[in-house]
Amino acid sequence: MLWRFHLVHHTDLDLDVATALRFHAGELVLSCGWRAAQVAVIGPPVALVIGFELVFEAATAFHHSNWRLPDALDAALAWLIVTPRMHGIHHSTLEPETNSNWSVMFTWWDRLHRTLRLERRIGTPLVIGVPAYREPLGVRGLLTLPFRRQRRAWPRATPSRARQ
Repeated sequence: MLWRFHLVHHTDLDLDVATALRFHAGELVLSCGWRAAQVAVIGPPVALVIGFELVFEAATAFHHSNWRLPDALDAALAWLIVTPRMHGIHHSTLEPETNSNWSVMFTWWDRLHRTLRLERRIGTPLVIGVPAYREPLGVRGLLTLPFRRQRRAWPRATPSRARQ
């Protein structure tokens, strides 16, 4: 059910800083509610919450940007933080790549959970989006997407697809 809402974010055909803002209102309500509940239970100072949100949103904008960092700088930064190239792999039309690189700020979470995928050669063209949704959906289409019959996002696995 959550993927139905998050799908709006992944149907963007161009990965850029605007993608960092492209979320369904339902997903925003759920995620903000979840974070608010965590804050209420833990009770951190307001300044800490605001600081975290600023850093979190800046990191999200950075790794969704279409910046092309020099290869050596990108490789060095990816040891610690999520770079646009690393997160771009997560937005790939290839399902195994989409199911990787989940981190927002620090890459150690993907290392810990063995979801880090950097083996795509630097400079290799990356096709962004979801194969079943290759046409622009418009505002109405995006808002109604979670409530409509879902297309199979990726083709069924075949022996040749399983090796990707």
